[in-house]
Amino acid sequence: MAADGGLRQQLLSAIELALAGDWDAAHAIVQRHEHDATACWIHAVLHRIEGDEANARYWYRRSTTSLDAARDPAEELAAIRTGLG
Repeated sequence: MAADGGLRQQLLSAIELALAGDWDAAHAIVQRHEHDATACWIHAVLHRIEGDEANARYWYRRSTTSLDAARDPAEELAAIRTGLG
């Protein structure tokens, strides 16, 4: 999970934006943090929401989290949010 508090807050913001339907704003946040596995995981879910499965698979690999195509993206974002605390 994300290491520092500033990054954690940004990732939580990205999740809230995604859940509110602001894909572009959420995407802009996670793109700035491609070095972080949690940001990559959120990025993967965003591309699932977008319908870009190939791009989603790429970001899942970067996150070291497996794609579970049966899992609802909103539920997955909620699980990431819980993990961030």
